[in-house]
Amino acid sequence: MPYTEDDFVPISALQHYLFCPRQCALIHNEQSWSENFLTAQGRLLHKKSESGKSTTRDGIRITRDLPLHSFKHGLVGKADIVEFHPPPDISKSKANRTLKKMIHHCRETSMQGWTILHIEYKRGQPKKNDCDRVQLCAQALCLEEMLKIEIPKGFLFYGQKQHRFEIALDQSIRQTTLQTILSLHELFESKTTPPAEFGPHCKNCSLYELCLPKLFQKKSAKKWLMKEISKS
Repeated sequence: MPYTEDDFVPISALQHYLFCPRQCALIHNEQSWSENFLTAQGRLLHKKSESGKSTTRDGIRITRDLPLHSFKHGLVGKADIVEFHPPPDISKSKANRTLKKMIHHCRETSMQGWTILHIEYKRGQPKKNDCDRVQLCAQALCLEEMLKIEIPKGFLFYGQKQHRFEIALDQSIRQTTLQTILSLHELFESKTTPPAEFGPHCKNCSLYELCLPKLFQKKSAKKWLMKEISKS
């Protein structure tokens, strides 16, 4: 059953959820936020990628900060950069008319035969987990619904590497993305915040002082009692 606009969840929250469900809930359910050096770097990188103007050259449209949505998956967000490459046999005038219908009037329209390349900017370097790939895949799901096409790949640009990495949007990453979307909707609907689970990822979290994972993580009463007894 399709979602309504009131049910939409941010695409960016998928990455928060995969990093830490508690962090995701603190940001989106409790509206808590704090910035550190790492988040500031990421914000500045995105600001730089979004600062240029969208352009059309030889029928190729390069958009920045493109609004995205999906009623099927209940998502809303933006893509840093999306390149629209027309079919080789289409005239420039027809390509421009199609682009105007899609971009300027924000209409869902079929762009069968076009090659759509979307690029997400990230600080640092490629991660071992799927959080960046899931965000990229979610953007593709939105574009596929909006443009009525299939998008087999996308790109992640990492600031530390200064390199664009091609990401295949295969069945495996799509399944992971769909499951994460469902889990995220459940978290939003619950309006609750999961308990803290202290781990190595906590040291890089900008919400560490708000989360206090060491203080609020679950401890057994037996261990606490034995510790207190050993002090006496």
